[in-house]
Amino acid sequence: MADETVTEPTPGVLNDAPIDGEPSAKTTAEAETPNVTQTLKDGAAKLAKEATDRARTFAEDGKARAGGALDELTKMISDAADTVDEKVGPQYGQYARTAAETIGSFSEQLKAKQLEDLIEDARGFVQKSPAIAIGTAAAIGFVLARLVASGLNPDTVDQA
Repeated sequence: MADETVTEPTPGVLNDAPIDGEPSAKTTAEAETPNVTQTLKDGAAKLAKEATDRARTFAEDGKARAGGALDELTKMISDAADTVDEKVGPQYGQYARTAAETIGSFSEQLKAKQLEDLIEDARGFVQKSPAIAIGTAAAIGFVLARLVASGLNPDTVDQA
């Protein structure tokens, strides 16, 4: 047998020499770290893109529904204007027609705008009038909470 000298590792110093021909733990960890990091980054980017796409789809659907609801409201107010003429007077019927035209115009503007433009308009409104924006958000949140609560509990519909 050949004269083999065994060196003891120095305390506090990593021994980078491979054991039995296998790569050292440091080398393996260094090689896998960028791959794991990149995999996590790729997965996070994919999830973010999917979330953005879903949010965009929901927003587009909401925009279409809002436009349809405004069109229905316009039609309802226009139809009621004749009744208002008969019951209250032509001046008030004209108010109803003007309101219907304004709502119809707003509906057309809403449908014509791209989603990015609507988001930018909302940002501008919040920056100009933060108190009104917060109050509006609170009111909408309250209404949505009531709608969800009434949809989940049929007893609340009877009480309302």
